[in-house]
Amino acid sequence: MEGLCNNCRLLIITLVLLSGLHPSYSSLPTTQRFQFNVEWKKVTRLCNTKPLLTVNGEYPGPTIAVHEGDNVEIKVTNRVAMNTTIHWHGIRQLRTAWADGPAYITQCPIRGGQSYTYKFTVTDQRGTLLWHAHYGWQRASIYGAFIIYPRLPYPFTTPIQAEVPIIFGEWWNGDVDAVENEMMLYGGGPNSSDAYTINGLPGPLYPCSNKDTFIQKVERGKTYLLRIINAALNDELFFAIDNHTLTVVEADAVYMKPFTTKAIMVAPGQTTNVLITTNQVPDSTGMFVMAARPYVTAVFPFNNSTTIGFLKYKSTPRTEKIEAPTLPKSLALHNLPEMKDTTFATEFFNKIHSLASPEYPCNVPKKIHKRVITTISLNLQDCPANKTCKGFADKIFLASMNNQSFLRPDKSILESYYKNRTTNHQTDLSDFPEKPPNAFNYTGVDPFTENMNAEFGTKLLVLPYGTNIEIVLQGTSFLNVENHPIHVHGHNFFIVGSGFGNFNVAKDPTKYNLVDPPERNTVAVPTGGWAAIRLKADNPGVWFIHCHLEEHTSWGLAMVFIVKNGQGQAQSLIPPPDDLPLC
Repeated sequence: MEGLCNNCRLLIITLVLLSGLHPSYSSLPTTQRFQFNVEWKKVTRLCNTKPLLTVNGEYPGPTIAVHEGDNVEIKVTNRVAMNTTIHWHGIRQLRTAWADGPAYITQCPIRGGQSYTYKFTVTDQRGTLLWHAHYGWQRASIYGAFIIYPRLPYPFTTPIQAEVPIIFGEWWNGDVDAVENEMMLYGGGPNSSDAYTINGLPGPLYPCSNKDTFIQKVERGKTYLLRIINAALNDELFFAIDNHTLTVVEADAVYMKPFTTKAIMVAPGQTTNVLITTNQVPDSTGMFVMAARPYVTAVFPFNNSTTIGFLKYKSTPRTEKIEAPTLPKSLALHNLPEMKDTTFATEFFNKIHSLASPEYPCNVPKKIHKRVITTISLNLQDCPANKTCKGFADKIFLASMNNQSFLRPDKSILESYYKNRTTNHQTDLSDFPEKPPNAFNYTGVDPFTENMNAEFGTKLLVLPYGTNIEIVLQGTSFLNVENHPIHVHGHNFFIVGSGFGNFNVAKDPTKYNLVDPPERNTVAVPTGGWAAIRLKADNPGVWFIHCHLEEHTSWGLAMVFIVKNGQGQAQSLIPPPDDLPLC
């Protein structure tokens, strides 16, 4: 029953939007208030019952639905003994960096028994985002949808029958904290998850999971908007629906030029809105399989399983009772890419373009003030004396940007920056290297014999307000060429170029797309390649950049940049709230 109730809770939102209409928009500012209680709940999946860290006892967590322009207040009360924070992934947090959420970057964690109210305004954003914990690996189970209804009609005219959130996640039978702790203690790779999930449900390909299957009822001949969110901890995922074509209309809460595709690739932290028209003729079961499986570029152990759910056409017998049918062994998902299909992932990536219409312009910076080139690397670190190390060759797995492996401080960087700035201490020293410390064949070195011990630290990149910056994210072949989903807090950016191999500063910028590049908050940097992103640093505060594969962030694939205040109050960080947690 838990699975079915979970379905009902997640799909209440599908009843809100009928015939292409969205909830009425008020031109007056509205304050939306929510209560989040972080608490344990016993949850059973795959024949295993365990205490699971949740928000309000829900898995996945509750959907936040607001309107463009709303003020939002979310009081988070921590009812467990461990620390926690929540991040509103993709919300720009204009002047409200205190509400961004990453632990020790913009706030100290919320301690057990304490509360913190995140306050921010949703400004000039609309679409599908997500929220998740941003402390350790807590986002393995603390996550949910964040939906922003637009103030104007959708830029596509197809009538929408209903909207359906589809959230991918991962399930571990064991204790996720123990997986992270062992990984960090011995320097080895983490144990992979035991299942992927759709809206918290693994589906019938896993043990004891027939009843824990996501099933979406649909009417034949209608069009549905699927709000697809990848909240998985460590995996990029392919997704497809058997015999159906998907029309992509939005990515990371930004409208895109519509295009059709047999499947999508969505990285952790990314969202994709697609239209699906139920124009197929079902068999006697009325069921069509929807499925997600990993896109694999790593050499580390991974969960090579597939999660499935079903579209259930209503105009079929016995619709009064929904049960997942037994999956025939011969069933092949012809439109779901194979796990190592980099060709499909690349082609899908290249099809995404900003809408670039008069109503929704593409404001990509045409000229830049600064270019930063940074490697994004996995590393092998020598094992310290008298320590047991379980990484390759008895060393330690780490990760870095420009050979800097990020260490979180023991107090909030934002709070330290704010206090130093208000007491006239020096706060404009930028010490993060703006190019690799050594130039080499980044994607052509031997994965194991040519490696560098990373340096540890918390170096910062400091930018004046209004800086047009280009960041080139250069992959390396240390340990393995791999696709890295890089997330930028506090700003959307434009992916102006990408490619395989090494970035060529003399040639590649001449090929940039400065007309309609995709605007996103998370970029999947091609395996063995690079991506160039541009943004205007117009949001004062302290902002995290990191790989959204949680194991890589734990290993140090991250950095922080500071945007200084501009002129006047409208270009300045607001003062810290009174209930800001203390370290």
